[in-house]
Amino acid sequence: MLFETIYQIIQSLFIFGSSLCLAAYPAVSILLSKLPKVPVILIFAHLFLLAPISSFCLPTLVVFDQAPAAAVSKPAAAASKTTVGPAVKGLDQLKISNANSAGNSDSNASRPQSQQGLSSTPGTGTATPTDSGTPLVKTKRRIDVAAEYAKHQRDRDTINLVVVGHVDAGKSTLMGHLLYALGQVNERTMRKFERDAEKIGKGSFAYAWVLDETEEERSRGVTMDVATSSFATKNRKFTLLDSPGHRDFVPNMISGASRADVAVLVVDASTGEFESGFDGNGQTREHAILIRSLGVRQLVVAVNKLDCVDWSQGRYADILDRLLAFLTGCGYLREDVRFVPVSGLKGTNLVRRIDDNGDSAAPDELRSWYVDETDATQGKPRAGPCLVDLLDTFTMPERPVSKAFRLAVTDFFRGGTFGSSNSVSVSGRIAQGHVQVGERVVVVPGGATGVVRSIDVDYVSEEWAVAGDSVVLMIQEVDMQQFSIGSVVCAGPPAKPIAAVQRFEAQLVVFDPQVPITNGFPALMHIQSLNVPVVVHKIIETLDQRTGEVVKRRPRHIRKGATARVEIRSETPVCLEVFKESKELGRVMLRKNGETIAAGIVTQLFSK
Repeated sequence: MLFETIYQIIQSLFIFGSSLCLAAYPAVSILLSKLPKVPVILIFAHLFLLAPISSFCLPTLVVFDQAPAAAVSKPAAAASKTTVGPAVKGLDQLKISNANSAGNSDSNASRPQSQQGLSSTPGTGTATPTDSGTPLVKTKRRIDVAAEYAKHQRDRDTINLVVVGHVDAGKSTLMGHLLYALGQVNERTMRKFERDAEKIGKGSFAYAWVLDETEEERSRGVTMDVATSSFATKNRKFTLLDSPGHRDFVPNMISGASRADVAVLVVDASTGEFESGFDGNGQTREHAILIRSLGVRQLVVAVNKLDCVDWSQGRYADILDRLLAFLTGCGYLREDVRFVPVSGLKGTNLVRRIDDNGDSAAPDELRSWYVDETDATQGKPRAGPCLVDLLDTFTMPERPVSKAFRLAVTDFFRGGTFGSSNSVSVSGRIAQGHVQVGERVVVVPGGATGVVRSIDVDYVSEEWAVAGDSVVLMIQEVDMQQFSIGSVVCAGPPAKPIAAVQRFEAQLVVFDPQVPITNGFPALMHIQSLNVPVVVHKIIETLDQRTGEVVKRRPRHIRKGATARVEIRSETPVCLEVFKESKELGRVMLRKNGETIAAGIVTQLFSK
């Protein structure tokens, strides 16, 4: 009885208050309308008066003053949406994630117990428990990436092209001029590069500045790190990796070459310059060996600066013969190696053949002998192919899209596409598998899990990416300290992540070390962009290079040119795969005192 009385009193007070508010509403509206137009004040004043009024009064109030009600209804309708179109993909997930991550423990505790530790499963729109207890946002329908890739493969496939060669061979000038000729650099920017280069007495370096962007690189006239760009030919799309040629920056060159599918080897045809790069301690030989050891099979040799020797056919033929013998000895197939005479500074034979009407500057000396006997027009042989023609002949390598996702981290930074402070962006090339927005991933070493919030493929925002793509992933729910150069981002459960080991077996091909490799030999191991100190702990056996049969067990040392199976130990855990499972993550390289001494493949991993 008492409770019923109290309830009736409260109900009477509520009705009385509602009536007062209803009576006062027109007067207040008229009063506020006399003031200067302040929409925000009007909205909040109306909301304050409407708060205690029962629902049966609402239709009358909406008719009484439609403008404030419409102003309030728009944000309410926008807030009710949970998905957006491709143009702003991921923005809804980001906002919800920020709200959840602003105070995970507090916000989780404030929810009903039935909702704690739940997340939405991509493609289902339902909540499922997560190991971390952090809720995932509801995402769009899960994409069948393999099927989408099969449908759009031709439009999406990009070849990663690395440019290598001895220092001062003209790599950056050659590729900078190529990008300019293909329209990747506008006229205004090019003229600015020319003026700025002339001011410091380096006018001939203007095209190199297209790729050499740092002040130190431009002042020294030397590429120091891998520069990236992109361009397209008639049949192919390329991601360009312009690597340094100086021996001090070989580790950076290895980092770039480890992401490459194909390569352009640039040699300087000037008198004495080819010999300095090819003989002795030049980088022409070393770079050719390195990229082959890293899995590059297709190669174009650009014989640059041939104009410095009056386009001499004899000089070109001599370089071709010497290089071809060396390259086939390194494991390249003759049909996979092509040669082309060019001038990077003048732009000769870069994007059009020398008999093309558009190439009026083509020299008569080159026209006289550079012909393609297999391509005749009206019985007369055409000029030989230009550089772009040869790039167009590269075959697309097979992409292991169906395997578990792996991305070796080459760089990382805080923030990302949407400027979120609680996210980390990582860049690299997808070694295998595929990934899509909303997918949960694992970072190895460490095992931290997070969610992919956005994907950029060659500076274009995408919903998904596959093996071979150079990407930037924005990942949330993982602390930045969990990442390092050499970390591998893997597919989340139930997929098995990559192993991080300190002990493994490898089959090495030894080049020409200054000191013989023995048990306990220290070296610096390179895997993707990571370099880490290691020790050749034990030489197990040497092998015959042709047959693979054991030549000698437990030898005391490994001689020059020999193949051996060894056990290697590292000071810190390294992410590795057995070569037969992953060619990208199963290759290693050993360097000592600034020289590459061996390269090989991982054959076995040990957990301890």
